[in-house]
Amino acid sequence: MLDRQFVRQSPDQVRIQSARKRVAAPVDEFLKIDKEWRDKIQELEVLQAESNRVSKSIGSLMAAGQKDEAEAAKILAAETKSKIPALEHQVRELEDALHLVELKFPNLPHSSVPEGATAEDNVVVREWGDKPSFAEPPHTHWQIAAEHNLIDFERASKISGSGFAVYTGQGAKLHRALIQFMLDHQTSQNGYEEVYPPSLVTAESLIGTGNLPKFEEDLYKTCDDLYLIPTAEVPVTNLYRDEVLDGTELPIKLAAFTPCFRREAGAAGKDTRGILRTHQFEKVELVKFVLPEESYNELESLVTDAESVLQALGLHYRVVLLCAGDMGDKGCKCYDIEVWSPGENRYLEVSSCTNFEAYQARRANIRFRRGPGEKPEFVHVLNGSGLAVPRLLVSLLETYRLSQNGDIVVPQALKPYVGVDVLVKES
Repeated sequence: MLDRQFVRQSPDQVRIQSARKRVAAPVDEFLKIDKEWRDKIQELEVLQAESNRVSKSIGSLMAAGQKDEAEAAKILAAETKSKIPALEHQVRELEDALHLVELKFPNLPHSSVPEGATAEDNVVVREWGDKPSFAEPPHTHWQIAAEHNLIDFERASKISGSGFAVYTGQGAKLHRALIQFMLDHQTSQNGYEEVYPPSLVTAESLIGTGNLPKFEEDLYKTCDDLYLIPTAEVPVTNLYRDEVLDGTELPIKLAAFTPCFRREAGAAGKDTRGILRTHQFEKVELVKFVLPEESYNELESLVTDAESVLQALGLHYRVVLLCAGDMGDKGCKCYDIEVWSPGENRYLEVSSCTNFEAYQARRANIRFRRGPGEKPEFVHVLNGSGLAVPRLLVSLLETYRLSQNGDIVVPQALKPYVGVDVLVKES
């Protein structure tokens, strides 16, 4: 959510910056309702002041023996007071309408975000490592999964329908090992505190992070008016909803492993083979609550923290700065980390690291105080995957499968978690 005063004072700037994202911000609708709301507040305040003035005059008139005037004042006070509830109701209705419009505004891109409309306009910032070479064309992850009996797609489909996977045997162990390794890495190496939040959240929590109302079609809603989380970003960000944090404790850095549930309504027909795009998947999420003046430095360190997982696993990747038109509604600046998939012969996004500035903090009312007695300010919120398991697993399988015998080498960092050096191909 944008600062209300900024929209009032700089509507053209909001229009221009929203247009960079190829989004039409509801500026005119906001200004119209905002004016009506403020006019009604002023009308209410005048009426309340008049009611108080007349009520106070009654005692003075009675004391002065002006009974007729006092009776007239009583009638006027009653009439004036009777108009107040209707005006208060109108003010509340306009305030609610104004809030609904505010929720439609996109966040505004930072000045360092490149212009552009699609992913073709994104900027590759850096690459790490080399693309692996193979004696023969590399296998896809679903071919490797079949060779080693790592994933059972047919039984997953029988249980839950398309878009799900059952990890089996060494596949289940490797999946679990990646999660444990990433949590240990982020907590011991990068200074994050681990939390394990609920996987069901209220609509208020999803409004706080900007997933509602716009992205409801991608969410799974239960019969109890709770939603399955699309990412741990939602419950972790809302841990501090409606709180005032101690500024001396910032930054707060949290890491959370959760399952994630997405209907992928807007991605029908994309990446339907294997585990590239599923309705349920697991990832480790990194969330930061930081001082506003430090948020862009904190964004760079967040990207570095997410990258460090791929470096530890020896996987080739690149970091991409998203252009304004490809960034989505919520972010001010976003980097994607894309790992190389030899079998797919393309890069796969495994993390989006985003600075939301105060956008989510305003929606969720998360503030901090710099010192005792000082005015609370909105904290800046950042998050990024550290990392998403399925595509990380895809790259790992396709990168470390040996052409000569089909065995899979386990990266050094994972060996303590997997317990073996090599996953041997089943005969």
